Amino acid sequence: MASREGQAERDLELMSRVAANDDKALATLYERFGSLVFRMALQAVPSRSDAEDAVQEIFVRLWRTAHRYDSKRAALVTWVILISRRQLVDRMRRSRSRLKPGALDESQTGPAPATAPGPGSPERQERMAAMLKRIEALPELQRTVVKRAYLGGQTLRQIGEELNTPLGTIKSALSRALTRLRERTNEELTI
Repeated sequence: MASREGQAERDLELMSRVAANDDKALATLYERFGSLVFRMALQAVPSRSDAEDAVQEIFVRLWRTAHRYDSKRAALVTWVILISRRQLVDRMRRSRSRLKPGALDESQTGPAPATAPGPGSPERQERMAAMLKRIEALPELQRTVVKRAYLGGQTLRQIGEELNTPLGTIKSALSRALTRLRERTNEELTI
């Protein structure tokens, strides 16, 4: 528990420095979460260049809202994910509100052929939001392992070392979490 409290204090200090316009602190924030945010952006927008733009917007938003971070309410990774998700949703809403070229042609030629939902499609965003909700409902250790492994890109060994937990326990927690997530997904599909 002391390790988590120490990390929460370091995260709060980092965000205080980011709020005070400390360039090194912002660079540290980017080093820790840049790849996570980029992966989220790649899933939400149609191209790599759009994802890069989205990452820049997200880090500007993180910088502007750094003074609001409260380590007692959420871990820093959770806060970064929430801010990123909000920014990506806002970006998608803005892009949807613009008239797309060829939209008028569709009424004359009929609908476009059906395809699988694209990376930035509303259906995919809904599935991602539902999955994040299911992850949040997991027990604490399982939730932490899933977030760090799949959203944070950490290895199970790294997670075990950071949490001061045996590797076998981490593996079991991940296995149980994935089983629960599969079961809940199947329940929702059959309803």
